[in-house]
Amino acid sequence: MSVKSDFEHKFAHFGEALNLKDGNVIQGYASLFGETDQGGDVVAAGAYRRSLTDLRDRGMRIKMLWQHDPAQPIGVWDEIREDQKGLWVRGSILTDIQRGAEAVSLIAAGAMEGLSIGYRTKRAQKNAAGGRLLQDVELWEVSLVTFPMLPSARVTTPELPGKANELTAMKALAGQLRRTARQVASFNSSIQAIGSKNEQ
Repeated sequence: MSVKSDFEHKFAHFGEALNLKDGNVIQGYASLFGETDQGGDVVAAGAYRRSLTDLRDRGMRIKMLWQHDPAQPIGVWDEIREDQKGLWVRGSILTDIQRGAEAVSLIAAGAMEGLSIGYRTKRAQKNAAGGRLLQDVELWEVSLVTFPMLPSARVTTPELPGKANELTAMKALAGQLRRTARQVASFNSSIQAIGSKNEQ
């Protein structure tokens, strides 16, 4: 059954974690076939094939966004493909922009654990549970987000010996706290300056 769909989001929480490597390179699954999400939808194997082929033929790339905000791209997806498990992605977060650097720090600290796709449903049918079996999906973007729809998509750093993982997370968190402290100090200085002008 063909459908005319509004723009939708679908978060992936996978059994296998999304890996952060070399400081800013992420790879893993953005969507899994056959998994039921919190909205009752299931993505069928091959659902992204037509969309990926069309994008490739037109020389276009899927966007990497922050929290589905089109005004906040935070990196580039270098490879997106289907395999027997789902939609596999690999890309680089741009750490020379503020949101990209924050995303890397949050992933390393364990504060952000998911990917979410932005898409339109082109063809679907009702499944036995009353949800939808998505058979043809027009993929628009893949975002790093805070909350998932599928209880199986996680973002983690790769295993490191000893306490190295812990230390990396603590350093990232410390850096984030330092940046926040600087922002608060700057804000307080601005308030004090305004107060001084008002007193004159």
